[in-house]
Amino acid sequence: MILQVHLVRHGQTFFNRYNRLQGWSNSPLTQAGLADAEHAGHLLAGIDFAAAYCSDTTRAQVTANRILDINEREGHTRPELVSDMHFREQFYGYFEGQDMNMAWLAAGGPHGAPTYNDIVDKYSLAATRDFLKEADPFHDAESDEEYWRRVEGGFQLIAANLSLHDGDHVLQISHGNTLLSLMHRFAGEGYDLSERPRNGSVTTLEFDTDQPVGDAVRVISYNQR
Repeated sequence: MILQVHLVRHGQTFFNRYNRLQGWSNSPLTQAGLADAEHAGHLLAGIDFAAAYCSDTTRAQVTANRILDINEREGHTRPELVSDMHFREQFYGYFEGQDMNMAWLAAGGPHGAPTYNDIVDKYSLAATRDFLKEADPFHDAESDEEYWRRVEGGFQLIAANLSLHDGDHVLQISHGNTLLSLMHRFAGEGYDLSERPRNGSVTTLEFDTDQPVGDAVRVISYNQR
């Protein structure tokens, strides 16, 4: 079964505005963030969603409901919104809520890579997670292996939805670092991944539910506004 999964980065939050790592923390949407959600809703207003998923964070739930409100007003049947921890952003452990630049300096500085992009360029995106876990005095931050085990569980949750059919469209509210991670793993050449996807942007994937997750995803478009 092939699904079209439309991933929307949640609207801007106060932590986004203040350049802080958000992860599993709950920061509300700003007025600009509510507008981001409305904008995404209008972008997707013509799509009939068979299912909708988001993380169990307020920023994702509010964004999802704004989009589904617009979709319903356009005459589409409103699917039940499933909120689940598998769709959360990366967990940053001790560094949750800290200034992003300071956190990545703490993680990558000892390895000669003082910024997030430096770590990615010199090592890999996987290293950003493993270095942050290493720098976390409690080692609570997710390692790359822990992160992907959880994220793949989200894809498996969608694949297990028996109400879905071949060709259906699925709405999923996602998060900045997760979208970047998906692009690094599944996208080919031709995408600029030096900056995080914009709040309220839409990334579309083709998901083959009959394949292992590592072979099941193809990027259709990225960071559309």
